Order: sequence, then structure tokens, then C-alpha cells
Amino acid sequence: MSLIEDIKIEYYKLPLKGNLVDALHGRHDFFEVIIANVLTEDGINGVGYTYTGGIGGVAIAKMLEFDLVPKMLGKEIENLSALNLYMNNAIHYVARGGIASFAISALDIACWDVWLKEQNKSLADAFGTRQPHVKTYHGGIDLMLSEYELLHSIEEKLLEGHTAIKIKVGKSNMQEDISRVKAVRNLIGKDAWFAVDANMVMSVEQAIKFANAIEQYDIAWFEEPTNPDKYYDYAEIAKNTSIPIAMGENLHTHYEHELALDIGNVKEIIPDCSNVCGISGFFEVAKLAKDRGLKVNSHGMQELHLNVLGAVDNAGYVEAHSFPIWEYANEPLLVRNGLFTPSFNAGTGVSFNLELLNKANRF
Repeated sequence: MSLIEDIKIEYYKLPLKGNLVDALHGRHDFFEVIIANVLTEDGINGVGYTYTGGIGGVAIAKMLEFDLVPKMLGKEIENLSALNLYMNNAIHYVARGGIASFAISALDIACWDVWLKEQNKSLADAFGTRQPHVKTYHGGIDLMLSEYELLHSIEEKLLEGHTAIKIKVGKSNMQEDISRVKAVRNLIGKDAWFAVDANMVMSVEQAIKFANAIEQYDIAWFEEPTNPDKYYDYAEIAKNTSIPIAMGENLHTHYEHELALDIGNVKEIIPDCSNVCGISGFFEVAKLAKDRGLKVNSHGMQELHLNVLGAVDNAGYVEAHSFPIWEYANEPLLVRNGLFTPSFNAGTGVSFNLELLNKANRF
């Protein structure tokens, strides 16, 4: 039960290697990492963070510095759900979801890090339901690649230890997408886990047509076929295909995830601790999924999510995302036979190498 004595916020703008393109955002050149360092009166340091695709990070850092940090100083880190609700209530009028959820996420993760260190527990051991391993898939940002280049990149990931693959779709010519799906399935074999992600660029009609065309390739899920705010459109797509519909990365409260599950008929929910109000928000979504007999998956920040999913008994897949946050973390990230092993270290299992961050920083 530590009182918060000080909070420091750090902002980093970090370069991305290669030519990373998806159907909605286009080319990705940078990503942002915002770190919250929470120091308690007992001398415990908790590290939390969030990230963006290169836009909005400064606003997140300023909301933390000017609005949330002053309200959190002197607070006791004991009831993590209550602290999370307190932060949400403090700024709800101007910012439910959106940037606020990113800012809250960084502090929530830091508070979990402190609380777990106080208990001398790893995150995967938080509830006594540690998973020995969690499944992972490689999530490529690969729409810009030719079909030949796409297959070559996947071959490299298979050699690195991945056994499950997700590719981007959403080309202007749907036949190109269909051809790529067929080629990838032929490459990885009929039994390998394989999903697709449209980054919400399709209409309902296009999504249904595309889903029907690729059903024969045994697709694990069709992610973000259309605008994630349109839950009834998701329900319509789900009604017209046998492929499970997935989303979550653009849902920034657990309430939105509940609507996606109950109205949108989403069968694969994919929250992200960076924008769903942290670990507390993620566990809320995990419970929503479990109550409906579903698994919970994760988007991005795999260096943390392997430990988050390692704590729940309805763990699905950890996305091995293309934003390399793990390259700046102190703990190594190793995939073996499509599996991650959750950390045994006390805390969330994530701390950062500041020398590497400062060397790479472009801000």
C-alpha cells in the first residue's frame, strides 16, 4: 500500500524500419512511446507506457503532465480498479476514450508494476492462473509488398519461430487480396493458423463478398473489416460469413468492447493495454469475453501482453506486432514454436533501456 510520491513522464519518437503500409494509415515511418515512471514513498519504481502510430503522442504526454499526474500524486496504490475509475472520472467530460484512454493506460500499467513488486509477484501470477505459455502470431504491416515479397517475409518469420500468421488486406483490387490469401495458405500449409486484417476500409458489401471468397482457405478471423464504431454493420457481416469477425484495437473502453461483443457479434476480441485504460481495462475485457465463452487476444505491445495473457485462463493469441517496442525493453522477447513464455520477474515484466531510447529518439 504505497503512496505515490512522484511521477515523471517521458516522450519518445522512434523510427520504423522498412516500408510499412496498411490500407487505412498508409506508410508508417515513426511510432511514439510515452512512459510514466511512478515512484512511491517506499522507494518502489513502477514503469508504465503507451504508444501510438506516430500521431497524438505529444497530446497524450501533455494530458498526463497537466491533468492526470497532479491528481495522482499522494494516491495510494492498493485498489487498482478504483484508481483506474478515479482517473476516468477525473477527465471524462472532455475525453472519454481516445487520448484519455492512452494517458490512463500508461499510469495504470505503472501502478500495476508497483503493486506487483510490492507483492513480489509476476503479472502472470497475479490471479494464480499462470499459463506456462501463450500462443502468438506474427502480425505484418505488409500491404505494400508484392505477393512474392509477402511470401518471402513470411518465410523469414517462420524461420524465427512463428507458426501463425496474419496479413493485411484492403487493396483497391479485391482479386489481389484473394490471390495473396491463397498464396499464403499454400505456403504455410492447411493446418497453420492464418488470419486477415482490413484496417476497417471495406464497406459491408465488400467485406461480405471478400469473406465469402476466402472462406475456403480456413481463415481464423477477419479483423476490422469496416468502421469499428458501426456495431450493427459488424453484426451484418458476421451473419453472412462463417469466418469469425474480430476487432478491438480501436475500442478504447471496456464498454465499447461489450457493445462489440453483444451488438456486433464479434467472436474474437482484441483489446490493447495501451489504449483500453491499461491492464485494468484489459482484464475487464477478458472477463467480458470469458462470460460469453470466448477467448481474449491482444493487439501490439507483445512484450507486455505475453504477461497479461499469461495471467488469464481464457487466453487466445498475442499479436507479435511490427512496432518494435520490445527492442528498447530490458527483457528479451523470444518466440519458440509459436509460443511466448510469460516472465517470472516481479512486476509487469517490462522496463526500458533508456540509453537505447535516447539514442533512437527523433523528437
